[in-house]
Amino acid sequence: MRMPTPAAPPPLDVLTVGEPMVLFMADTPGDLAAVQQFQQAAAGAELNVATGLARLGLRVAYLSRLGDDAFGRYVSGVIAQEGIDARYLRTDAQHPTGFMRKGRTLDGSDPQIQYHRQGSAASYLGPDDCPALQGDGIFPARHLHLTGITPALSESARALVFALARQARAAGASLSFDPNLRPQLWPSQAAMVECLNALAAQTGGTVLPGLAEGKLLTGCDRPEGIADFYLQRGAAQVVVKLGAQGAFFADSQGRSATLPAQPVTRVVDTVGAGDGFAVGVISALLEGLDLSAACARGNTIGARVLQFPGDADGLPTRAQLQGD
Repeated sequence: MRMPTPAAPPPLDVLTVGEPMVLFMADTPGDLAAVQQFQQAAAGAELNVATGLARLGLRVAYLSRLGDDAFGRYVSGVIAQEGIDARYLRTDAQHPTGFMRKGRTLDGSDPQIQYHRQGSAASYLGPDDCPALQGDGIFPARHLHLTGITPALSESARALVFALARQARAAGASLSFDPNLRPQLWPSQAAMVECLNALAAQTGGTVLPGLAEGKLLTGCDRPEGIADFYLQRGAAQVVVKLGAQGAFFADSQGRSATLPAQPVTRVVDTVGAGDGFAVGVISALLEGLDLSAACARGNTIGARVLQFPGDADGLPTRAQLQGD
């Protein structure tokens, strides 16, 4: 008797790769050393993006490694609950899941954050974790989203990210890259700048720096100069996040504009707003909207995230987005 052939997993809209972490959010403002109670959540820039895209109905997979520990089981449960495809999520019995603690502010300023990630399971990601290409060299997703955090974790994680970018681009998938600078993870600023600018050039897709990030990476003070820097190095389009001033975009066809930000009455937490912006841009582009409409959606979702305490709490469902 022939056994039935296992059903192939559904095709993916988006693949992203990064380090998932358990987040402990302070219940009260003040120095983290004095906080007695925290709320637990899952965090990580790429996981935030995966969560936001999944809530909008996209089929998104998250590639990473989790420790075989309570933190890993918690994050795995959150990933399942959010409907994120876990086909490329591995358990590492030798290394732990990272975690972080985040303070609370009352004035909308950036909160205090402490990371505990050295030697984490995700830092042992490497080229062997690359998904197998499908028949005829087809990449397993039509879009790959990368950040500058994953290549900062280790040399092997860096090699993985560049390998993914090469595979996706060769297969004709679209790519996006958010620098998401973490200088403390790099041996030097020069090493960070060199690697991330090389990765931006490798993707050849949509580059999403913040204004301060763009200044550090390119040496240009204005969003127009930052955009030109990456367009000259092969990017198809560049979106510079301007915070309360909105976003500037430019593409290789010479189109450019600045879109105003969505007004926010009260900022609760700034962390995750950039990830929300990326969710808006990526989802809109995959739906066939133009870059202006994509940036407008990015502004909308980024503004929404600012009004919630958790990194991913404000990421909307499709119904919530349409109602905003």
